[in-house]
Order: sequence, then C-alpha cells, then structure tokens
Amino acid sequence: MNWDRIEGNWEQFKGKAQQQWGKLTNDDLDVVKGKRTELSGKIQERYGKGKDEAERDIDDWLARH
Repeated sequence: MNWDRIEGNWEQFKGKAQQQWGKLTNDDLDVVKGKRTELSGKIQERYGKGKDEAERDIDDWLARH
C-alpha cells in the first residue's frame, strides 16, 4: 500500500495506528493527519526512537496494511 492512500483515508487508519503505537494519544494522531513525517516525529517523541528506527516501524506497519 502506498502512503497516499493512508493519508487520504487517515480517519480509517487512525485506529490501526493507535493499536500499533499505543503511546500515541488521539491528539497526537489528530496532529499527524496522515502525514508520514508527523507520524515519525510523534513515534520518536513518545518512544524515544531515532528517525531511522521510527521510519522502519512505519514501513513494517505499512507492509501489513
């Protein structure tokens, strides 16, 4: 799946993202609004991960959906 589809249907994918990254709040996900860089930044912030690790997590999640 490509990221454009995630971004375009963010309201549908928001719940799946919260299941994957439980430390992200609804407010965090509202700020993300489907933007990959915002999601990466929030994952880094909440989980203390580096940019590369956050990007790998997103890639893995994307491959499953």
